Amino acid sequence: MNFANILCNINPREVIKNLPDVVFVVDSDGRIIWANEKASIVFETSIKNLKGLYFNEIVANGVELAEKSFARRNSVVTGAFTIDGKEFFVEMNAKKYIDQYFITIRDITAMTNVLSNAEKTGRLNKEKNIMLTKLSNEIKSPIQSIIGFSQALLDGLGGEITEKQNKYVKIINKNSTELLYFMDKFLEFAQAESSLFNYENEPFDLVNAIQTVVKNNEASLNEKNLIVNYDFENFNRKTVYSDENCLKIALQNILDTSIKLTDVGTITIKVDHPDIDTVEKSGAKILNNADAFSYVRISITDSGIGFAESEMNGLFEPYTQLDKAHKKTIVRSITLGTAHTIIKRMGGSLGVTSEVMKGATFNMILPVMRQADE
Repeated sequence: MNFANILCNINPREVIKNLPDVVFVVDSDGRIIWANEKASIVFETSIKNLKGLYFNEIVANGVELAEKSFARRNSVVTGAFTIDGKEFFVEMNAKKYIDQYFITIRDITAMTNVLSNAEKTGRLNKEKNIMLTKLSNEIKSPIQSIIGFSQALLDGLGGEITEKQNKYVKIINKNSTELLYFMDKFLEFAQAESSLFNYENEPFDLVNAIQTVVKNNEASLNEKNLIVNYDFENFNRKTVYSDENCLKIALQNILDTSIKLTDVGTITIKVDHPDIDTVEKSGAKILNNADAFSYVRISITDSGIGFAESEMNGLFEPYTQLDKAHKKTIVRSITLGTAHTIIKRMGGSLGVTSEVMKGATFNMILPVMRQADE
């Protein structure tokens, strides 16, 4: 097929006339001297009515922005008006030929509304999370009081209670404890998402940090007779540069999930250095002048029940789980959502692979090299 011959037979005016975007030709006085059919549709009037109008009458600061677009060789966004005064948003590009502007316009009102709503939702979400973080003590204090007084009753500090009363108080104590755990995780997630979240990178011993988190979970591990194995053979950097406290929170939430999913067997924690290709694919922050030891990968593998394929979608997104009937699914997603958010804000990435009844592996990749601008 000879494309050159085909192109020679194309009428440029017909092409312009049928473009999906609005096309105007504006003279040196700023008047519209030509418009295509798309212009009549977008501006809701006939081409005849558009000809002779000053371009500024239908596009805010139209001529000035056309000159700006031409000079900078990029598009500009502004407001436009139909003949009846209806306002909408457009993206405009302009080229100048001698003393005339050749201007293309695209209606982006729908896109602008979506972005505006997204920005508003994001702002409200951040404000909500700031409020929850600041009120965390006021939210948790009443629950802690219920747990404390109910435990006191069970311990006999308020005098003898009947067997039936003891049963009810145990239920109150158990449910209050579960509620406090949920609120702790929910508020932790709110803080991780809020603008109050902050991390400070300092050098620390990564192996010691991991072992400390495991030690804090000894009671839960011993209750299930779970064994934790360590694999630091391919980890060649004793001291890393990151935020130890934030890392411990993320590790705690991941380990907590693995313990809950595993009734029998082991949990293995492996630390090594991923190659740069793996880092890039993971979505972690790319460091300047990174070498083989600029990142660490912490893999937590359990022999638990794993996740079904349907559970993998939105595993780190609590809001997608709100329509699920199972309360534990929501709590788990809040816990993992916190870990995912913290790691992401630290410049890292968190992923998971799993097979039902064969366990799951959480892979955390973090930059641990100090940058020149820090």
